[in-house]
Amino acid sequence: MRTEDVDLLIIGAGMAGLTAAARAARNGLTVTTTEIGAEVGGSALFAGYAWTAPSHDAMDRHNPRGDRALKRALVDRFADGTSWIRSLGVEVKDSQRVLSFGRGHQFDTHHYLDTCRRILQGSGELLLKTDTERLLIEDGVVTGAEVKSTDGMRRQVRARSTLLATGGFQGDPALRTAHVHPHADRMELRSNPHSQGGGYRLASQASAATGHNDAGFYGHLIPSGIPFADPADFVDMSLYYSEHALLFNLHNERFVDETLGDHLTAMALLEQPEGRGLLIADARVFRDWIVGSYVEGAVAVDKFALASKRGGRVGLAEDLEELAYLPAEWGYRGNDIRDAVTRLNECASAGLNPLPSRELDPLPLIEPPYYVMETVPAITFPFHGVRIDDRARVLREDGKPLGGLLAAGSDTGGLWHRAYAGGLASALVFGLTAADTAAALARST
Repeated sequence: MRTEDVDLLIIGAGMAGLTAAARAARNGLTVTTTEIGAEVGGSALFAGYAWTAPSHDAMDRHNPRGDRALKRALVDRFADGTSWIRSLGVEVKDSQRVLSFGRGHQFDTHHYLDTCRRILQGSGELLLKTDTERLLIEDGVVTGAEVKSTDGMRRQVRARSTLLATGGFQGDPALRTAHVHPHADRMELRSNPHSQGGGYRLASQASAATGHNDAGFYGHLIPSGIPFADPADFVDMSLYYSEHALLFNLHNERFVDETLGDHLTAMALLEQPEGRGLLIADARVFRDWIVGSYVEGAVAVDKFALASKRGGRVGLAEDLEELAYLPAEWGYRGNDIRDAVTRLNECASAGLNPLPSRELDPLPLIEPPYYVMETVPAITFPFHGVRIDDRARVLREDGKPLGGLLAAGSDTGGLWHRAYAGGLASALVFGLTAADTAAALARST
């Protein structure tokens, strides 16, 4: 078995891993990065925005149960993260609003990730199609790992620091049902397929702390019955407009404040009967949100037309009365849906808030026609993961750092708890943090 010694071993070459690799290489560290896939980038290839809450108050308001130290680190270091991207010659657009509360920047993730890859390969090593079989542990300290490539070649990489950045476990149905929801295996995977819990399992075998229970997941609503055909569907088929529409479960009842965010509604729908619901919008919502851009600069896609073309359960009602004629095989009672929309409109027109409330878009849906679509949640990554501190050090069950082991990106848990304010920003910030922590350790030894 070939053996080598490096300052930093990185397992996973997505946003967090490549960010850490480039930063560490720039800091003069020796770096080896492994990637189980044939290409680098992971799910970051399908993103285009880095954003988060603009202040501690906003972060606490929208993510009250997240780890306080991690939340503050993300908010405080986000500006430095975007400055780092710019320092590599990658264009970062001016700040803009994302969701109802966030601020962030559009940038070319492909350009950024390729730039990080080239920096890494200029002074370090990138091993593609390479799986990590086990961590090396001596006296309770992680000292590297044994890795194996698809051609059967094994090597032992000894490292002062080892970073887990494999992208989460959303690609593993068993881990999803164990740590997200008993029916989480039903969800479509809105992510690269290689994130199957490699980092989570390695950390667990090293007695790392994980959590939290019932933390939820990041994802979006998509049309029911339509599997993703390619990564472009991850955005094109995400029904962001649900924030302005009405969502009913199989009991013909609203069960969530839809206006708080499609990503939160997706979590709520998973817990409803059969994990599916009926999304209803009027002509105003169609005009302003279904065929409009979710964020400034994004390409607008007629998601209703796309779902209809792909064979989804969709329908157009010329007026409220036609909502009573929903197909019986869908499982909803059309009369009850019609009456519920009518009651909500009467309530909203009178300036009253219904139950559940509609805090951010209390306008009635009174402009026909009505656009009807059945929807289900899809998962991008889980919020349950490996616990870290604000220096990206993996924690033991007693809350103390597990020597030699770091984690960043979607492998981590604790930052989000049934709330979300930017996964790409987290991968960027804690990828940089992990590299700086590894550099400090290399200098001290």
